[in-house]
Amino acid sequence: MEKKENFLGYNKDEYIPILKDESISFIFQLCFERQPKNILEIGTYIGYSASVFLSASPNAHLKTIEISEENARLARENLKVFGDRACVICGDAKDVIKDLENNNEKFDFIFLDGPKGQYIKYFPILKNLINLNGVLVADNVYFHGMVKMEGKIPHKHRSLVNNLRKFIEVIKNDNDFESEIFDIGDGISISKKIKSN
Repeated sequence: MEKKENFLGYNKDEYIPILKDESISFIFQLCFERQPKNILEIGTYIGYSASVFLSASPNAHLKTIEISEENARLARENLKVFGDRACVICGDAKDVIKDLENNNEKFDFIFLDGPKGQYIKYFPILKNLINLNGVLVADNVYFHGMVKMEGKIPHKHRSLVNNLRKFIEVIKNDNDFESEIFDIGDGISISKKIKSN
Protein backbone atom coordinates (compact mmCIF):
# COMPACT_ATOMS: atom_id res chain seq x y z
CA MET A 1 0.00 0.00 0.00
CA GLU A 2 1.47 3.32 -1.10
CA LYS A 3 2.29 5.91 1.55
CA LYS A 4 0.00 8.95 1.44
CA GLU A 5 3.08 11.20 1.25
CA ASN A 6 3.77 9.82 -2.23
CA PHE A 7 0.40 10.90 -3.63
CA LEU A 8 0.11 13.82 -6.01
CA GLY A 9 -1.69 16.66 -4.25
CA TYR A 10 -0.68 15.58 -0.74
CA ASN A 11 0.87 18.29 1.43
CA LYS A 12 1.53 17.37 5.05
CA ASP A 13 1.64 21.06 6.00
CA GLU A 14 -1.93 21.68 4.88
CA TYR A 15 -5.17 20.26 6.21
CA ILE A 16 -6.40 17.71 3.72
CA PRO A 17 -9.33 15.35 4.17
CA ILE A 18 -7.42 12.07 4.13
CA LEU A 19 -8.32 9.25 6.51
CA LYS A 20 -6.40 9.01 9.77
CA ASP A 21 -3.93 6.14 10.07
CA GLU A 22 -6.10 4.16 12.52
CA SER A 23 -9.08 4.49 10.17
CA ILE A 24 -6.96 3.39 7.21
CA SER A 25 -5.82 0.26 9.06
CA PHE A 26 -9.40 -0.53 10.04
CA ILE A 27 -10.91 -0.21 6.57
CA PHE A 28 -7.96 -1.99 4.95
CA GLN A 29 -8.55 -4.97 7.25
CA LEU A 30 -12.30 -4.86 6.65
CA CYS A 31 -11.83 -4.80 2.89
CA PHE A 32 -9.16 -7.52 3.04
CA GLU A 33 -11.46 -9.82 5.01
CA ARG A 34 -14.51 -9.26 2.80
CA GLN A 35 -12.75 -9.23 -0.60
CA PRO A 36 -15.49 -7.29 -2.42
CA LYS A 37 -15.67 -7.49 -6.20
CA ASN A 38 -17.37 -4.14 -6.77
CA ILE A 39 -16.67 -1.06 -4.66
CA LEU A 40 -18.30 2.36 -4.71
CA GLU A 41 -16.70 5.32 -2.96
CA ILE A 42 -18.32 8.72 -2.42
CA GLY A 43 -15.66 11.35 -1.83
CA THR A 44 -12.44 10.53 -3.68
CA TYR A 45 -10.29 13.54 -2.85
CA ILE A 46 -6.89 12.56 -4.36
CA GLY A 47 -7.51 8.81 -4.41
CA TYR A 48 -5.70 7.62 -1.30
CA SER A 49 -8.55 5.68 0.30
CA ALA A 50 -9.44 4.24 -3.13
CA SER A 51 -5.90 2.90 -3.35
CA VAL A 52 -6.32 1.29 0.07
CA PHE A 53 -9.46 -0.55 -1.05
CA LEU A 54 -7.89 -1.75 -4.29
CA SER A 55 -4.71 -2.87 -2.52
CA ALA A 56 -6.71 -4.81 0.06
CA SER A 57 -8.89 -6.54 -2.55
CA PRO A 58 -6.83 -7.35 -5.65
CA ASN A 59 -9.81 -8.65 -7.66
CA ALA A 60 -12.03 -5.62 -7.01
CA HIS A 61 -13.16 -2.92 -9.40
CA LEU A 62 -13.90 0.48 -7.92
CA LYS A 63 -15.96 3.49 -8.92
CA THR A 64 -15.25 6.64 -6.97
CA ILE A 65 -17.10 9.96 -7.13
CA GLU A 66 -15.45 13.37 -6.73
CA ILE A 67 -17.08 16.75 -7.31
CA SER A 68 -13.82 18.73 -7.77
CA GLU A 69 -12.35 18.52 -11.27
CA GLU A 70 -8.82 19.18 -9.99
CA ASN A 71 -9.06 16.51 -7.29
CA ALA A 72 -10.54 14.06 -9.82
CA ARG A 73 -7.60 14.75 -12.14
CA LEU A 74 -5.09 14.11 -9.35
CA ALA A 75 -6.94 10.95 -8.30
CA ARG A 76 -6.80 9.56 -11.85
CA GLU A 77 -3.05 10.13 -11.89
CA ASN A 78 -2.59 8.55 -8.48
CA LEU A 79 -4.74 5.51 -9.37
CA LYS A 80 -3.14 4.82 -12.76
CA VAL A 81 -1.20 1.97 -11.21
CA PHE A 82 -4.48 0.04 -10.85
CA GLY A 83 -5.34 0.31 -14.55
CA ASP A 84 -8.98 -0.26 -15.45
CA ARG A 85 -9.80 -1.44 -11.92
CA ALA A 86 -10.26 2.21 -10.86
CA CYS A 87 -12.82 4.55 -12.40
CA VAL A 88 -12.95 8.16 -11.17
CA ILE A 89 -16.26 9.90 -11.88
CA CYS A 90 -16.30 13.69 -11.62
CA GLY A 91 -19.74 14.92 -10.60
CA ASP A 92 -22.19 15.58 -7.81
CA ALA A 93 -22.70 12.35 -5.87
CA LYS A 94 -26.47 12.77 -5.56
CA ASP A 95 -26.76 12.79 -9.37
CA VAL A 96 -24.20 10.05 -9.99
CA ILE A 97 -25.71 7.58 -7.54
CA LYS A 98 -29.14 8.12 -9.10
CA ASP A 99 -27.65 7.23 -12.48
CA LEU A 100 -26.04 4.11 -10.99
CA GLU A 101 -29.40 3.12 -9.52
CA ASN A 102 -31.15 3.69 -12.85
CA ASN A 103 -28.54 1.45 -14.50
CA ASN A 104 -29.19 -1.27 -11.88
CA GLU A 105 -25.58 -1.29 -10.76
CA LYS A 106 -24.76 -3.18 -7.56
CA PHE A 107 -21.85 -3.06 -5.15
CA ASP A 108 -20.48 -5.30 -2.41
CA PHE A 109 -18.79 -2.46 -0.53
CA ILE A 110 -19.79 1.21 -0.40
CA PHE A 111 -17.61 3.78 1.36
CA LEU A 112 -19.36 7.01 2.24
CA ASP A 113 -16.97 9.90 2.88
CA GLY A 114 -18.54 12.84 1.06
CA PRO A 115 -20.48 15.77 2.55
CA LYS A 116 -21.54 14.60 6.02
CA GLY A 117 -24.86 16.43 5.99
CA GLN A 118 -25.86 14.49 2.85
CA TYR A 119 -25.44 10.96 4.26
CA ILE A 120 -29.09 10.79 5.28
CA LYS A 121 -30.19 11.92 1.79
CA TYR A 122 -27.95 9.43 0.01
CA PHE A 123 -29.02 6.45 2.11
CA PRO A 124 -32.34 5.55 0.37
CA ILE A 125 -30.50 5.26 -2.95
CA LEU A 126 -27.44 3.53 -1.52
CA LYS A 127 -29.74 0.87 -0.05
CA ASN A 128 -30.68 -0.12 -3.58
CA LEU A 129 -27.06 -0.20 -4.72
CA ILE A 130 -25.83 -2.66 -2.08
CA ASN A 131 -25.82 -6.38 -2.77
CA LEU A 132 -27.16 -8.76 -0.15
CA ASN A 133 -24.41 -9.30 2.46
CA GLY A 134 -22.65 -6.19 1.19
CA VAL A 135 -21.67 -3.35 3.51
CA LEU A 136 -22.10 0.39 3.70
CA VAL A 137 -19.22 2.01 5.58
CA ALA A 138 -19.58 5.68 6.58
CA ASP A 139 -16.69 7.74 7.90
CA ASN A 140 -16.72 10.71 10.32
CA VAL A 141 -20.19 9.96 11.66
CA TYR A 142 -19.32 11.70 14.95
CA PHE A 143 -18.15 14.91 13.20
CA HIS A 144 -15.41 16.07 15.58
CA GLY A 145 -17.33 14.49 18.45
CA MET A 146 -20.26 16.91 18.09
CA VAL A 147 -22.76 14.16 17.25
CA LYS A 148 -22.21 12.65 20.71
CA MET A 149 -22.19 16.03 22.48
CA GLU A 150 -24.93 16.99 24.88
CA GLY A 151 -26.24 20.51 24.98
CA LYS A 152 -26.25 23.20 22.34
CA ILE A 153 -24.43 22.64 19.05
CA PRO A 154 -22.78 25.69 17.41
CA HIS A 155 -25.22 27.19 14.92
CA LYS A 156 -23.01 26.74 11.85
CA HIS A 157 -22.79 22.98 12.47
CA ARG A 158 -26.28 22.35 13.85
CA SER A 159 -27.94 21.21 10.61
CA LEU A 160 -25.04 18.90 9.70
CA VAL A 161 -24.93 17.35 13.17
CA ASN A 162 -28.72 16.84 13.21
CA ASN A 163 -28.52 15.14 9.81
CA LEU A 164 -25.77 12.81 11.02
CA ARG A 165 -27.84 11.96 14.09
CA LYS A 166 -30.78 11.13 11.82
CA PHE A 167 -28.50 9.01 9.62
CA ILE A 168 -27.28 7.02 12.63
CA GLU A 169 -30.85 6.53 13.87
CA VAL A 170 -32.02 5.39 10.44
CA ILE A 171 -29.27 2.83 9.84
CA LYS A 172 -29.66 1.42 13.36
CA ASN A 173 -33.42 0.99 12.93
CA ASP A 174 -33.48 -0.29 9.36
CA ASN A 175 -34.40 -3.97 9.50
CA ASP A 176 -32.64 -4.64 6.20
CA PHE A 177 -29.30 -3.92 7.88
CA GLU A 178 -27.19 -4.85 10.86
CA SER A 179 -25.33 -1.69 11.89
CA GLU A 180 -22.56 -0.94 14.33
CA ILE A 181 -20.56 2.20 15.07
CA PHE A 182 -16.89 1.98 16.00
CA ASP A 183 -15.01 4.60 18.03
CA ILE A 184 -12.22 4.73 15.49
CA GLY A 185 -10.99 8.03 14.06
CA ASP A 186 -14.03 10.30 14.12
CA GLY A 187 -16.51 7.43 14.18
CA ILE A 188 -17.00 4.76 11.51
CA SER A 189 -20.34 3.03 10.96
CA ILE A 190 -20.67 -0.34 9.27
CA SER A 191 -24.05 -1.49 8.00
CA LYS A 192 -24.32 -4.99 6.58
CA LYS A 193 -27.29 -5.70 4.33
CA ILE A 194 -29.04 -8.79 5.65
CA LYS A 195 -32.34 -8.60 3.71
CA SER A 196 -33.27 -7.69 0.16
CA ASN A 197 -35.32 -4.49 0.14
